[in-house]
Amino acid sequence: MRSQDNTDRCSVLRSSRYAKPRAYSDSTLCRIVALVLGSLSLTLLVACSGSDAGNATSAVAESQTPVGREAPSPPSSASARPSDAPATVPAIQVFPLPVGSRPHDVAPAVDGGVWYTAQGSGELGWLDPETGETRHTPLGAGSRPHGVILGPDGAPWITDGGLNAIVRVDPETLEVDVFPLPLERPNANLNTATFDRNGNLWFTGQNGVYGRLDPTTGVMEIFDAPGGRGPYGITTTLDGDVYYASLAASYVGRINTKTGEVEVLEPPTPNQGTRRVWSDSQGRVWVSEWNVGQVAVYDPSSGNWREWKLPGKKPRTYAVYVDENDLVWLSDFGANAVVSFDPDSEEFLVFGLPSTPSDVRQILGRPGEVWLPESAGGQLVVVRYRVKGER
Repeated sequence: MRSQDNTDRCSVLRSSRYAKPRAYSDSTLCRIVALVLGSLSLTLLVACSGSDAGNATSAVAESQTPVGREAPSPPSSASARPSDAPATVPAIQVFPLPVGSRPHDVAPAVDGGVWYTAQGSGELGWLDPETGETRHTPLGAGSRPHGVILGPDGAPWITDGGLNAIVRVDPETLEVDVFPLPLERPNANLNTATFDRNGNLWFTGQNGVYGRLDPTTGVMEIFDAPGGRGPYGITTTLDGDVYYASLAASYVGRINTKTGEVEVLEPPTPNQGTRRVWSDSQGRVWVSEWNVGQVAVYDPSSGNWREWKLPGKKPRTYAVYVDENDLVWLSDFGANAVVSFDPDSEEFLVFGLPSTPSDVRQILGRPGEVWLPESAGGQLVVVRYRVKGER
């Protein structure tokens, strides 16, 4: 186990006022967009992208701005606030990680911290957002952790492609428990996991499998996926149904959690490359369509699909996450951005990411926060926003 104090390296990009969207010249330190999402009353500050973002981060770090404190305000010419805008501006906050971490997935922890898979170093990381301090736990020789989720026991559960195993880390003792796949199922290329309502862990393997683990007994079952290669993101709805996305086979699979059988659901666009899935409060299943740069939603109550193209010339939709306001968040590799989508207004908002490239491979959050791992940027980013009903 090793630790690193990143207190002085963590930067906060914040404005004391709202700003109307506008463009700045290359010499300007930051590009800021503060937007209000109508009925959600959600306000965001957009951090700069490209080289300007790096300059902004360095400027704050060098001044040793304490974590949680306000960074220097942007130029006043960008600070005209609409009279009807709320008084508080949420912010994007950047947390650099130890060199070589290459974070892949994140999961907010019970203690207020954030777990992340350090795929580059074969470790599970933990970040303290209050101080910027990080702690790394080695997972074993050959580890290449991919996904991490929070289990009903409050512990992080990891899909580790290098170990070809499911891994649990005790959040207090940091003891590592490894649940290897059967020997006849080598190199599953494990991806993502989710718990069903019976406490069983379901997981995907891109080399054509999905599986179920009973954590109480350690019994594991592996199933062959329809269409072979491709199982990727996976989610559990509020009703307890489990769905996964097949990237290579371009479908969404609904798993019968009793029998393990899968019903194949095909989005309207062929060969769309369904990558990740997430459920909203209505039980609808949102899907990122990587190959075509779209977001789709499947409504189990009607069996209907809808799809929307992301803004921009060549969007590449990777991650999808639905927050407690039912706002849909997506990462777009094509635009190097995080995108929010309001299902009610059917409007997109695009926010440039701090690093170029960023490669945000997964999104997760908790009320008021969306967490983004920049695998290429070597840092975590949080977007803090107004929860519906808050003043």
